[in-house]
Amino acid sequence: MGNKEFLLNGKPFVIRAAELHYPRIPREYWEQRIQLSKAMGMNTVCIYLFWNLHEQQPGQFDFKGQNDVAEFVKLAQKNGMYCIVRPGPYVCAEWDMGGLPWWLLKKEDVQVRTLQDPYFMDRTKVFLKEAAKQLAPLQIQKGGNIIMVQVENEYATFGGDQAYMEATRDAVRDAGFDKVQLFRCDWPSNFNRYKLEGVATTLNFGAGTNIDNSFKTFQELNPSAPLMCSEYWSGWFDHWGRPHETRSVSSFIGSLKDMMDRKISFSLYMAHGGTSFGQWGGANAPPYSAMATSYDYNAPVGEQGNTTEKFFAVRNLLKNYLQPGETLGEIPAAKPVIAILAFALTESAALLSNLPKANKTEKIKPMEYFNQGWGRILYRATLPASSTRQRLVITEVHDWATVFLNGKPLGKLDRRRGDSTIELPAMAKASQLDILVEATGRVNYGKAIIDRKGITEKVELINGQKTTEVKNWLVYNFPVDYKFQKKAKFKKGRADGPAWYKGTFTLKETGDTFLDVSKWGKGMVWINGNNLGRFWKIGPQQTLFVPGVWLKKGENEIIVLDVDQPQATTVAGLKEPILDQLSVDESLLHRTKGQTLNLTGEKPIHAGSFPGAPGWQEVAFGKPVNGRYLCFEALSAQKEDDPYASIAELELLDEKGNQISRLKWKVVYADSEEVTAANNAADRVFDQQESTFWHTQYAAAKPRHPHQLVVDLGETVTVKGLRYLPRTDKSTAGMVKEYKVYMKGSPFKL
Repeated sequence: MGNKEFLLNGKPFVIRAAELHYPRIPREYWEQRIQLSKAMGMNTVCIYLFWNLHEQQPGQFDFKGQNDVAEFVKLAQKNGMYCIVRPGPYVCAEWDMGGLPWWLLKKEDVQVRTLQDPYFMDRTKVFLKEAAKQLAPLQIQKGGNIIMVQVENEYATFGGDQAYMEATRDAVRDAGFDKVQLFRCDWPSNFNRYKLEGVATTLNFGAGTNIDNSFKTFQELNPSAPLMCSEYWSGWFDHWGRPHETRSVSSFIGSLKDMMDRKISFSLYMAHGGTSFGQWGGANAPPYSAMATSYDYNAPVGEQGNTTEKFFAVRNLLKNYLQPGETLGEIPAAKPVIAILAFALTESAALLSNLPKANKTEKIKPMEYFNQGWGRILYRATLPASSTRQRLVITEVHDWATVFLNGKPLGKLDRRRGDSTIELPAMAKASQLDILVEATGRVNYGKAIIDRKGITEKVELINGQKTTEVKNWLVYNFPVDYKFQKKAKFKKGRADGPAWYKGTFTLKETGDTFLDVSKWGKGMVWINGNNLGRFWKIGPQQTLFVPGVWLKKGENEIIVLDVDQPQATTVAGLKEPILDQLSVDESLLHRTKGQTLNLTGEKPIHAGSFPGAPGWQEVAFGKPVNGRYLCFEALSAQKEDDPYASIAELELLDEKGNQISRLKWKVVYADSEEVTAANNAADRVFDQQESTFWHTQYAAAKPRHPHQLVVDLGETVTVKGLRYLPRTDKSTAGMVKEYKVYMKGSPFKL
């Protein structure tokens, strides 16, 4: 590193990096995606390493075929591109468990991203050494193209333990990444929670960000350091049941130009997102919200490798900022796209009639206990006869379940809504209880990352005042690998309930296509043995990307596992994806029709006025207050004629000024939220993502102040103050000015 700049071979170098994820791109397409990045004006490729991809069972490492990351890096060098490597151990990436392997969860008291668990640190070191065997020889000092290696990932959003980060830095070096420049990345608001000697600091932020504001504090503390945005978010990721995320070309290009004018290095996250094939899509919490299979990300290069308006906007901008002697790469040929006429899947196999060998357990256990990483799990028990109705209470469903009694479905439970209870009818005799649980992605972010699947605690019967835990379970495991699905005994016709469906289709020519699964319920698809990923009728994604290299001329096989009921058992291949078709799910709105908050007689615990300034703002209450229910009421916006309210993040502080955990928080009321034009739902205020925010409606109705947000904190806490973060993009719409805060032990009147 030089004075305020990076040096490459002794000369100033501005990094223009394209983030690409090799598992999200079929190997046969790697080089084309790298060439597209160069054609966009990039000089570097940035990659994560995914620990859980390479070590799916302890000690069994796989760096071959689709997992051959060294080959990916060599392809970048072949095409004149440098490489930045981010080996973790934690990577986030909207990837199952943030890249950490599921088998860590077999240790009941496991802790991650901390020195408090020697097992975690030991396994981290083993993985880093295996990764370095593949990539350390490709460091630039050894003739390769790797110019930087990252230590951990956005650690300040998780903790501030400097000793852990120092140990991880040392583990990265000891593994073999001891030549190149090390760096770490965090946010403009939290990068100084710890220090890391010998490691460059970079910042992450999104499209439309005010660049000068983002680097202001960093430059004050590090006046001679190079400036880099190591994740400049070109778009955003999609959640099941939430609107498709986009970021405008103008806001995206505007902030990118600001960085180029200031010679600030960047990595475009994502340049091309690709697809979270198979079981690899993750989830956020709180609140629990699983990622869609498409990782299109509204990036410059679309999911299929297609060029977009953003692609050409970047290319046209960066041509003006090339290094001396540098030229834009040629745009490679597009991959062919085909349509496939609709066809029926004519065979089926009912899941409940194709059970594998059972495991027995007295108390219910999550799927990891049975050495299962992903997929579905069926719990079966016998319930005693009861002359009265009872309630079945499950603690906790991870993540989506159907409850059956004597083979007949009683209802569904959805973790996104916090569902836990099913009403049972009176039973004249002992009856068979089945609970089929579908895992929809482990949490990849924050403190909820210890996310076991299936049923994680217990199942209880409540009959009047009597509560009885259900015990003595048979457990059936349904993993995601293709050979397991193929074992099902198929027969002609359609099945009732959860089932596999099989069919074939014939092609004269191959090409990329998008499988239309809009008539199906919830599950997974395999074509010619390749797992395309998850589908869910709630959208916004209604297609699955099928790479042409996974198809063949002649007959092709398709297997669909649907744990819900399909409308029709047909599919077709489309030339364009459907990524923005959301099935309206009012259960996820935080206000029922006609519902109004009644604050009559309620006294605020604090009232004030925020300055119209960016960044976190802290407020101290006059005295500590106990309560479980919080109401934040926005009375006005910074602009007089602005009817909106918007908040990026809210935190509550205890008597010592520490942040109170938000893992149990749940929004019980919001007078208004924009959930059709954008994903600006009220629960964005505690999703721990500074670039997302709650925003009141603006696409249809435009309700005026006051605007209220009511949160159930999940437990009684003592609060001394709060921290508020206004939206972090360039817009000031809805920024709160005058406000009131209410808190009480019992629910507010609705």
